[in-house]
This record gives sequence, structure tokens and C-alpha cells, in this order.
Amino acid sequence: MAQDATGIVTRDSEGYRLELSRRLNGPIEDVWAAITDPSSSAKWFGRWESEGGVGRTIKLQLAFEEGQPWSDVLIDVCEAPRHLAISMVDDGGEWRLSVQLRAVDGATELAFTQPLSDPAGAESIGPGWEYYLDMLCAAYAGTPLPTFNEYYPAQAKYYIEQSAAAAGST
Repeated sequence: MAQDATGIVTRDSEGYRLELSRRLNGPIEDVWAAITDPSSSAKWFGRWESEGGVGRTIKLQLAFEEGQPWSDVLIDVCEAPRHLAISMVDDGGEWRLSVQLRAVDGATELAFTQPLSDPAGAESIGPGWEYYLDMLCAAYAGTPLPTFNEYYPAQAKYYIEQSAAAAGST
């Protein structure tokens, strides 16, 4: 069954951005650990090696991508338990990702942002991040993980429309 797309593509003076959000039922420190602890991130995204820290590069194995490739990931910002920003370059291009967490009434709100050099890329990037963020939510809650075919190509049209709207905005 196809999942509903929730992200938006925006445009401002800095360019285009993909923005998604999720709400996880748990304290911010636990959600932070689900994102940054190597054994927890392995359950929904990939495992990583090396010593983390701002300005350091870690090795990340993308566990749910074809071939489970390794990537070098630079930690740009790490302000536990509220903000993580990373950048990496791989065969798919350059990726700058930011996650901000906010505690709200015993739960944690997650805001994910990725700048886009071309808004048309959201057609495939948007469904991919919808999938990974839902993987995070499922792994955190201990519920069955979704499958990527629930997201792509089903959400592609939504993101094509989002991209067109952002490209047409001023």
C-alpha cells in the first residue's frame, strides 16, 4: 500500500530545499540516540564506524541501498540532542543533510532538511527520505519496517508537483 507523501519543496534566497517532519513518541535524548548511536542507526539507515565529532569524517554503510555501499560522511554540526548536520559525496551526488529535534509534550518533533541544487531531483529524493524517516519511526517504535516500493514510484508525482510549485515561486 502506497504511503502518503508529506514533504515539501521550498525556495528562498538560498535556493531550493526539501523539508520533511516526523513526530516520535519518546524523549528527545532517546530519539537523538536512535539517530546518532551506530547500533541504533543500523536498524533504519546504516551502521557507521570511526570516532564522531564536529569536523570529523565517519564511514557510513548504507544498509538499505543496493550493494550496501560505504560513504565518507563529514559531521558539520553536532549539538546534542538537538541538531545534527552532515555532508557527503557519493555516486548519487552531493548530500547536505540537517536534522533538528524539539521536545514537545513528552514527544520529539523531527525536522529534516536537504538543500537541492535542482528541484526536479525531489522526484526520487523525496520518496527516499520519506522511506528512511518512516524506517526511523518504525525502528524506534519497534514496529515492522516499511518497504521502499511503498514510496517510489507512488510518491513521484507528488514531488514533481512540489518541485514545479517551488520553481514557479519567487
